Amino acid sequence: MSVRKLKPITPGQRFRVVNGFDSITTDKPEKSLLAPLKKSGGRNSQGKMTMRHRGGGHKRRYRVVDFKRDKQDVASTVKSIQYDPNRTAFLALLEYTDGEKRYVIAQNGLQVGQTVSSGDNVAPEIGNALPLKNIPLGTIISCIELRPGQGAVMARSAGTFAQLMAKEGKFVTVKMPSGETRLILSECMATIGAISNSDHQLLVSGKAGRSRWLGRRPRTRPVAMNPVDHPMGGGEGRASGGHPRSKNGIPAKGFRTRSKTKSTNRYILERRKK
Repeated sequence: MSVRKLKPITPGQRFRVVNGFDSITTDKPEKSLLAPLKKSGGRNSQGKMTMRHRGGGHKRRYRVVDFKRDKQDVASTVKSIQYDPNRTAFLALLEYTDGEKRYVIAQNGLQVGQTVSSGDNVAPEIGNALPLKNIPLGTIISCIELRPGQGAVMARSAGTFAQLMAKEGKFVTVKMPSGETRLILSECMATIGAISNSDHQLLVSGKAGRSRWLGRRPRTRPVAMNPVDHPMGGGEGRASGGHPRSKNGIPAKGFRTRSKTKSTNRYILERRKK
């Protein structure tokens, strides 16, 4: 993994830091695994704006990713590592021995030509997916299920990983990327290794236009608004705006919004850090 700092030949390139893409092996996606992706522009079915600052952006096609890893005990070979415009992590194109191709989230260190598989009895090596009960303690894992058969929902973005801390009965203890420690059913699947593209956090856009390419529209500072538009608006001169809060009045910066009566609270052993 590497990043490149561009020469400041234009104002937009002066501070820009881009991905080196040295681990990407092809720029041609697998056509059989592409699907259309419709943009909503932040509007609901009635055409009303329900999410601000959305719209525009480059046209994309969705890559159908196998989050369940349910083709078990069939070996596959990594054909290529590819860029995905819909997520921060890279994708690995797998070709199974029966000829089927699937995309999976690529782990750090996954190489073209490497053999990966999923199942109860596979070795705990990078890229392999197996139930949490069969993974050794202390192993770095990612793409974790929360319900058996649901498919990976946790630790899927660039550079993230979790760690298997303990096993007790039908549950295992996992330390999440957020710092939260929680119980997960031992039957749930997880993939060995940290997610690829760990340098994603070092990237610098360099100009406002790049946010527009990503489909993000300009955002007005709340303190610059009128009281009718935002709780932090109004005041004489450059008023600070009081306590930081959302447009709906929910406080930001440390205010906890998780329900105290949520049924899954009993599985959380240690809350994430503020």
